[in-house]
Amino acid sequence: MMMSPQWTIDSIIAKIGELPPMPQVAQRALELIRDPDSNMADIARVLSMDEAMTGLVLRWSNSAYYGLKYPVSTVQQAITYLGQRTLHSLILAASVASLLERPAPGYGLDRGELWRHAIGVAAGARVIASKLGHQLSEEAYHAGLLCDIGKLGFELLLRNVNTNAPEWQDYSFNELEQAYFGFDHAVIGSELAKRWRLPPRLVDAIANHHHPSQATDGVLLASAVHLADAVVMSFGIGLGKDGLQYTIDPTAVSRMGWNENQIQELAERIIPFVDEADEFIRLRRN
Repeated sequence: MMMSPQWTIDSIIAKIGELPPMPQVAQRALELIRDPDSNMADIARVLSMDEAMTGLVLRWSNSAYYGLKYPVSTVQQAITYLGQRTLHSLILAASVASLLERPAPGYGLDRGELWRHAIGVAAGARVIASKLGHQLSEEAYHAGLLCDIGKLGFELLLRNVNTNAPEWQDYSFNELEQAYFGFDHAVIGSELAKRWRLPPRLVDAIANHHHPSQATDGVLLASAVHLADAVVMSFGIGLGKDGLQYTIDPTAVSRMGWNENQIQELAERIIPFVDEADEFIRLRRN
């Protein structure tokens, strides 16, 4: 397989385009979450200034994924029921939605498919990691949400590559990325996570979500994301040209005590959440 011209991590990230700054409302809400002197009323007041953010919080709070006994009708109620860590996850999702909903034809993904896959992996990773505690399960959500964001840079270059050629067959896309560019989309995603100042173990998990056995501090997060990624692909969400060429790392299975009986539970939790994510994107476009 012929190597591409020399690319660097910086040059690939530049292909994604100038990263949009986090919306002011989201930035202010996250600052309040980190401020021990703030209260839920303050956070709700800030979020209510953004109609799309308010819609996201309320819609997902009432989704089957969270399974609240009674529906919530205000942002403050949602925050009370979901908690600040979960709210942090929702704000992060809203902040990257505009990037992830882009089409990725280099991978054979139509508009919105990368977003649907990211949300599915994020939701699945959270469920898989739930036995590890709330903080780790929310970090697993963040890692799942961002694990494939590096594809945005690669896919622009892959549009000019004949990936139907014989030498490209029978390989997963992350193997082809490694052979063609010298590193894969997970490396790009982890670099973006660094630039967003996310925790080191989250960066480690994103970098190693295809190979959890190579992770260090983020091995549990990487394992949860790895398994969720495989399951979401098996549901046909965000397959693209890669199809089902996904090898399960035994480290992830053993670390998470994984068995196939959990797949049905994940389907019941993930698919409604992905459907809600689709609706959020439609609301943003209108």
